[in-house]
Amino acid sequence: MNLHNTSSPATSKPEELVPSRYAVRIGEIDVLVVSDGVLPLPTTMLAHNVDPAVRAAWLDGMFLPPDAFDWALNAVMVRSGDKTILIDAGLGSDPDLHLPRAGQLIKRLEAAGIDLASVTDLVLTHMHMDHVGGLLVDGVKQRLRKDLRIHVAAAELKFWEAPDFTHTNMPQGFPDALRAAAKRFAKEYGSQIRPFVDEHEVAPGVVVRRTGGHTPGHSVVRVASGGDALTFAGDAVFAVGFEQPEWHNGFEHDPEEAARVRIRLLREIAKTGELLVATHMPFPSVGHVAVAGDAFRWVPVFWDY
Repeated sequence: MNLHNTSSPATSKPEELVPSRYAVRIGEIDVLVVSDGVLPLPTTMLAHNVDPAVRAAWLDGMFLPPDAFDWALNAVMVRSGDKTILIDAGLGSDPDLHLPRAGQLIKRLEAAGIDLASVTDLVLTHMHMDHVGGLLVDGVKQRLRKDLRIHVAAAELKFWEAPDFTHTNMPQGFPDALRAAAKRFAKEYGSQIRPFVDEHEVAPGVVVRRTGGHTPGHSVVRVASGGDALTFAGDAVFAVGFEQPEWHNGFEHDPEEAARVRIRLLREIAKTGELLVATHMPFPSVGHVAVAGDAFRWVPVFWDY
């Protein structure tokens, strides 16, 4: 399977009116960004620690609606040597939260010609339901390899044994749904989970590293080969986080630490000049980070056709 040649939506179903996958080559490693759809969420989730008028002004300047808008939801497939690695698994079935336009990952992998049985490793940036839910859809587990290795930070597994939501600011119903999804995932896939402490090389050039912040075990994945590099930042970075990296996102379990992690990560990526992809950046979410005074600037790549 050559992921580099799967940008074309030729095999997508007719109702797919926009591209849902985008291929990037990092040295000798193939990377495919796949859209799991979008999550319509309140704009208060972008910054619950700032004056509403300030938040409204930022949204207006970005030509975004004031009350709610669609957050992108991206996952990544990586091919390095004989390893095929899925990074995060999307939302899966709608957990009664009225999110009908998410949960598209499995069918979009199929449209790209990717057999679930070819996946050797799954890396979870963290265990929120929009990152694990795709593997909880009926019939999916039976299509996966019996020897599938699931890599997740030990601190993340520990956290979900008794999760703390006191510093989050989520819509009603989300905490219960997040608890249920994490608990079910740990139960169904526990024997295949390979926890790591701080850092683990999943395949040549593919390293997962715990950052904490968003959740205690939140991790990022760096892909590096032949002088090229790309970091998948999971939920460490959101669209507002470049200009306003200290604004707190409603899903962050430790908002202050999440801000520190975000600033540190963006500085690293700006310094190296490598590519950045993140879960909730607009698809295909491939770009660079530039320093802009005390903040940062997102520089999306020009699409490679």
